Amino acid sequence: MVSHIVQTLDKVTLLGASSVSDAVLAESLRLAPVLVAADGGARVAINRGVMPQAVIGDLDSLDAQTRAAIPDDRFHLIAEQDSTDFEKALSRIDAPLVLAVGFTGQRLDHELAVYSSLVRYADCPVIVVGDHDICFVAPKTMSLSLPIGTRVSLFPMNEVTCASTGLRWPTDGLVFAPWGRVGTSNEAASDRVTLAPSAPSLLVILPRAHLKAAIGALDGS
Repeated sequence: MVSHIVQTLDKVTLLGASSVSDAVLAESLRLAPVLVAADGGARVAINRGVMPQAVIGDLDSLDAQTRAAIPDDRFHLIAEQDSTDFEKALSRIDAPLVLAVGFTGQRLDHELAVYSSLVRYADCPVIVVGDHDICFVAPKTMSLSLPIGTRVSLFPMNEVTCASTGLRWPTDGLVFAPWGRVGTSNEAASDRVTLAPSAPSLLVILPRAHLKAAIGALDGS
């Protein structure tokens, strides 16, 4: 049983070491003010002038300057090498919702591992936020308020079906699988889109402009 390091009733920004724009980080911290760094994300935080409440990972990406800038009791070494730093951090956060920034746009293998972790930890609501898009696992049922014409892409991480309303191309009765049919480039045909996947293995990808709508759909606000 993994013990939680960060327990909070606030939303959490989990910061990685990949590229992240000032605008994305600032927006994330406005919406999720508790900052946690996954290993090298601590260096990004210090370089941007923000202080993480915790740094979680194998800590092999930290330079001396970053270590000196953060109080020692905020570092949490997870020495095992069977999981990524994203997974190490995510599995030790107990929060209503996590915004994961700094995990897209560089190494593709690392980014794919992040999406795999989203499915493994589907009971923890997480939105991966990039410069252009956001991505999260659709829960058992969800309702999204979106402008008509908004791109709504669905990507299966396993075989899954998904009842839906409000999409231009209905998904009822279709079987999605990463080796078969996928649901990319669908779009909202109504200002309300509902999704009800058969399993927590369907990624939803939206333009970043609709981050607040996604948060509202996942946390019920």
